Amino acid sequence: DTLQPYVKSAVAVVEKPTFGSKDLPALLADYDEIELMGLCTDICVVSNALLIKAYAPEVKISVDASCCAGVSPEKHLAALETMRSCQIEITNA
Repeated sequence: DTLQPYVKSAVAVVEKPTFGSKDLPALLADYDEIELMGLCTDICVVSNALLIKAYAPEVKISVDASCCAGVSPEKHLAALETMRSCQIEITNA
């Protein structure tokens, strides 16, 4: 219920039945820059970041590390390093 005001004003709402959304890359491909954040760095955030990067390799993708959290601090850092190695910019680490 707390998120409903944001859903109502959203440009798009993407349902994802699993870690990554197969629909998200196509929705974002026309953007020049994309910044991601989310609840689980080492599951959902990394999955979607890599899907988008594979679909649109020239798009600048960044992840705000201060707006993410992993299952553990170690998993969070490992996911950030994985994304960094795949040319995804990590900010606020």
